[in-house]
Amino acid sequence: MITSTPPVLARTRDVAGPAMRAAVATLLPELHGPVHYHFGWADVDGTPVPGGGGKGVRPALAILSAEAAGAPAGAGVPGAVALELVHNFSLLHDDVIDNDRERRHRPTVWALFGVGDAIIAGDALLTLALEVLFDADAPGGARAAGALTRATSEMIAGQVLDMTFETRDAVSLDECITMESGKTGALLACAASIGALMAGGSDALVDALAAYGRHLGLAFQAVDDLLGIWGSPAVTGKPAWSDLRQHKKALPLVFAWERATASERRELHHLLADGTPTEAAMAEAAALIEARGGRDCTQSFADRELDAAFRALGATDLDCGVRTELVELAHFVVERQS
Repeated sequence: MITSTPPVLARTRDVAGPAMRAAVATLLPELHGPVHYHFGWADVDGTPVPGGGGKGVRPALAILSAEAAGAPAGAGVPGAVALELVHNFSLLHDDVIDNDRERRHRPTVWALFGVGDAIIAGDALLTLALEVLFDADAPGGARAAGALTRATSEMIAGQVLDMTFETRDAVSLDECITMESGKTGALLACAASIGALMAGGSDALVDALAAYGRHLGLAFQAVDDLLGIWGSPAVTGKPAWSDLRQHKKALPLVFAWERATASERRELHHLLADGTPTEAAMAEAAALIEARGGRDCTQSFADRELDAAFRALGATDLDCGVRTELVELAHFVVERQS
């Protein structure tokens, strides 16, 4: 079990960090305020702050996938930067869509700078991601750009389903998994293979790494679903029961719905009806979801997807060090608390 942040995240952040800042520096100066703030590089007034940014899982995967193809870490940097830019484009827009006013224990960009600035900043990051790949001097740059474009399209399709499901009483488990595979799995599959693509790795290696990333993405999202109901606000930086507030049809609710009696389904529908559920109603709904197996089934699903990710790695002839870091990173993703 991983009980601390794996060293690979610090190592790959040191490699990709300067390139990320250099890419963002090419944006219009008018965008620097909201973008630097979003990345945690500056306060709202532009004052630089130490540290910042998220966990850096996607850049780490991109760099590790280049190393898996026998290339140096630097070969994966354009892919790492592009993936992080696309990921943060989606976060900026998601915060607007979900009306989230806090992320990583700070006010969100739209809450401080306005909806317009948040949307245009996200658009700029998405465009910049493709520029980074097309400008890279790499044998697989064009293929990598195509892969990222397809992954982004699939991610958006997953987000469309996520929004659509909010207005439905229930969705099936297959529908939920399809949505989460697009919403989260697609981008992690791309992250885990884009470095190998850029380094000219074999199709077999690229496919195996993408499968590892897809399964890891489903495990990652399952853990997010657990944190979205039972995560501690002090740790996650989001309100308690955030997914229930937003009427998300995430895995815990879907698993519980499939096991609930007719009367329990009516009770869940009543507790989470349109509008803003009360604190008492959300607490009662969370307890009912847990009682009907939603929490345990989601954790089991995450564990199964983690095992599937490892099986995908087993089909490759990886350097021992790279394999170890991919395994450690996957454990960290599934065992994290925020």
